[in-house]
Amino acid sequence: MNKINNIAIQGIKGSFHHSVAEQYFEDVDSFKECMTFDELVNSLLEGKTDVAVMAIENSIAGSIIPNYALIDTNDLQIIGEYYLDIQHNLMVFPGQSIEEITEVHSHPMALLQCKEFFKSYPNIKLIETRDTADVAKMISEDKVSRIAAIASERASRLYNLEILERSIQTIKHNETRFVIVKKNKNEIVNTEINKASLKFELDHKRGSLAAILNVLSDCKLNLTKIQSLPKINTPWKYAFFIDVTFDVYSDYNKAKSIVSIMAENFKILGEYKNGKS
Repeated sequence: MNKINNIAIQGIKGSFHHSVAEQYFEDVDSFKECMTFDELVNSLLEGKTDVAVMAIENSIAGSIIPNYALIDTNDLQIIGEYYLDIQHNLMVFPGQSIEEITEVHSHPMALLQCKEFFKSYPNIKLIETRDTADVAKMISEDKVSRIAAIASERASRLYNLEILERSIQTIKHNETRFVIVKKNKNEIVNTEINKASLKFELDHKRGSLAAILNVLSDCKLNLTKIQSLPKINTPWKYAFFIDVTFDVYSDYNKAKSIVSIMAENFKILGEYKNGKS
């Protein structure tokens, strides 16, 4: 993708969000480092950034449900997606061995995904932090000993840390899907669009969801993701977030027209190019 002026990432440089931004965009003038997803979204809404990178689901941990709600309630548009192979590395200030480590600090998800590795080191205490790269930066700047970080290889290079063990995650194929979001819809020609993210609501009635799914199938759409969220103020009513892929835009356009009539509060969250195609 072309050059962009300012992009919001969750975490700091060296985080996995930072890696996605660098790989998805050809050139970025500056990054806004946000320690929470709320801060990231606010940077878009306030015009401080042009686009943002947001993790939406992980092949091991599943959907990051609060981020679906953030995209929906703030009327953000998904303009693209990127799948990143997540490799967790154990790193320290240079010159230490793993036997000297007493604590490992990292994001809760990283610690969870590497839990099996640390069963061989029962004396190491695992401590949750807000960001993987933030710990790596702290260790580097303060020349901290006896504390290790779990972070990306990019973080080890940025902060001059030594990797003691590579790819320590339990499941070696560990992939996270990130979406690229902005305030307004991107202008993209229909021939380049082969994936869409949609949201709609249904009553708790027999066959209501099945009827929608039949429409998608009849229109030759492939359902790649479905996530339901209850409507807090309306018992037994649900919002559904779905991703669909298609070969022909007119097939999708037909399905979109029918579903918008059948379901309530139909909403397009994004139309973009499939990151897996």
